[in-house]
Amino acid sequence: MGLLTGDVLFSVVMAVVVFLLLVDLMHRRQRWAARYPPGPVPMPGLGNLLQVDFQNLAYSFCKLRRRFGDVFSLQLAWTPVVVLNGLATVREALVTHGEDTSDRPRVVTNELMGFGSRSQGIIGAPYGPAWREQRRFAVSTLRNFGLGKKSLEQWVTEEASCLCDAFTNHAGHPFCPSHLLDKAVCNVIASLIYARRFEYDDSIVIRLTELMVDSVKEDNGLLLQVVNSVPLLARIPWVAAKVLPAQRSIIALVKDLLTEHNTTWDPDQPPRDLTDAFLNEVHKAKGKLENSFNDENLRLVVTELFAAGMVTTSITMSWALLLVILHPDVQCRVQEEIDEVIGQGRRPEMADQACMPFTNAVIHEVQRFADIVPMGVPHMTSRDTEVQGFCIPKGTILITSLSSVLKDETVWEKPFHFHPGHFLDSEGRFVKREGFMPFSAGPRTCLGEPLARMELFLFFTCLLQRFSFSVPHGQPRPSDRGMVSFLVAPAPYQLCAVPR
Repeated sequence: MGLLTGDVLFSVVMAVVVFLLLVDLMHRRQRWAARYPPGPVPMPGLGNLLQVDFQNLAYSFCKLRRRFGDVFSLQLAWTPVVVLNGLATVREALVTHGEDTSDRPRVVTNELMGFGSRSQGIIGAPYGPAWREQRRFAVSTLRNFGLGKKSLEQWVTEEASCLCDAFTNHAGHPFCPSHLLDKAVCNVIASLIYARRFEYDDSIVIRLTELMVDSVKEDNGLLLQVVNSVPLLARIPWVAAKVLPAQRSIIALVKDLLTEHNTTWDPDQPPRDLTDAFLNEVHKAKGKLENSFNDENLRLVVTELFAAGMVTTSITMSWALLLVILHPDVQCRVQEEIDEVIGQGRRPEMADQACMPFTNAVIHEVQRFADIVPMGVPHMTSRDTEVQGFCIPKGTILITSLSSVLKDETVWEKPFHFHPGHFLDSEGRFVKREGFMPFSAGPRTCLGEPLARMELFLFFTCLLQRFSFSVPHGQPRPSDRGMVSFLVAPAPYQLCAVPR
């Protein structure tokens, strides 16, 4: 009887194994289609999950690119992925075929945090009517509240002045600038979303900036990739609880801030900020079945704008200060240009940018060299499309390696070195380069790009107008190699800020 039970058990196990193998083969059948991009051979069930270093995707994909070319495929469990490399390939996919490649993949871990059919945010929303509605709203509302106008420019320069005062408090002694940069940039976003400013010692801004830093570290890692590749795992409570704890905390904090803010909202008064404008749309949309304006989506839109607008600009500014202490000759040239164009008697203005080609080149080179979003945000094909002669089926996740564009050896003279000359012609005039793509390209290009450009120029020039920065005496020279994650930040470092 025991032998019979064993035989039955063996038969059941073999049947399950055969079934799973058949399912696995079914999910990878598109790999055998004509002109499908080449890639490493996937393992049954896991695909290529164990063949990719999720802690350093840029390096891992660079090695695969050498083997398989600019367009290669991966199988992450049962999820098909195509990785795009190089300026020509990325531009063809995102710009030429932008209508076919601008969808977003379903992300199971987002659903654990409240994303759903009526609350999709902006950044992660599928390419469709709800996304268009929210993107159009965000762009127009940010413009109405000062983006590209003197009003917001004045707010940024005033915040830059507060930042300079905080730097002055260190009295030339060594300190780490990243925390102050986080708070300054956070206040710019808060001015647009909440019409308020936080003091740098406010517990809310301290908590928010700490969570934002922690959330960046969560976006890489094998567990996150496995859960998104095998959605059934998200139904296991202890697994779901381990996914994205910092991002959950951010959403909870944003919810509290919105609850507080909404108590003072008056629909009969002009909106004070983006939140008021969104609430007005919620009020107008009551009773309509098809709309993306609701309280749940407001929380997600605000969270995304905070995350995208704060962390990326703050990290870029941290890179900028690191690179000027590592390249004092560059710092001196920027300060000479500031003294010549602006002087010490007034604050910098955006109008000065046109007269400061070297400073403009330095800021662009910081963004290129720092390469803080090396893999961009994943896209998905909404219909069968063709890139570089390869056929990519509908529903395939696309990873656009922005790093391969910003460090493309066929485009840049010194791709792996900090070299402001990349953006200057032979006569010292600023030149915009086609391979400059830190904000991605096509329909999904970063909607906060104009704000980021304003902040980077005004913060950078204000700081270098007021201070000379240097490596602290007796400390080793900091590394210019970043800490790899979804966003690449410089390793923690200290500097001295001496008033000029």
